[in-house]
Amino acid sequence: MLVRLGIRAGTSLAGIAVGLLLSSAVLDKFSLNATAVVEATLVFWLVHLAVGFVALKVLVREPSLALAGLLALASTIVSLIIVNAIVSGLYISGLQTYVLATAIVWLATGVSDTIGRRMIRARRADA
Repeated sequence: MLVRLGIRAGTSLAGIAVGLLLSSAVLDKFSLNATAVVEATLVFWLVHLAVGFVALKVLVREPSLALAGLLALASTIVSLIIVNAIVSGLYISGLQTYVLATAIVWLATGVSDTIGRRMIRARRADA
């Protein structure tokens, strides 16, 4: 159980970091310094967990796959806004940059979550 939690947390943090770094590399109005990568990744992860929990447990009674994807996008943009306000080395300006960064981070975290699930399944199959 603890190993599965570690795999999920590790792949999630890696996905967030990759998404932020990709956004910084691809988008002109998105900048991130070295210290901010670590801070932004941790703060984003915590905020994303909190926003996702509130959205799924409080606002939604019967979640569907489409609604879960929409909530993941919404919690990603809310997390980016909050992280931009809190972390001093992260700068995002412009609505278009927020939308594109949201898509990039959302895709990166989706891929990392898929990798994490596959790692857990492979571990179960070996056991």
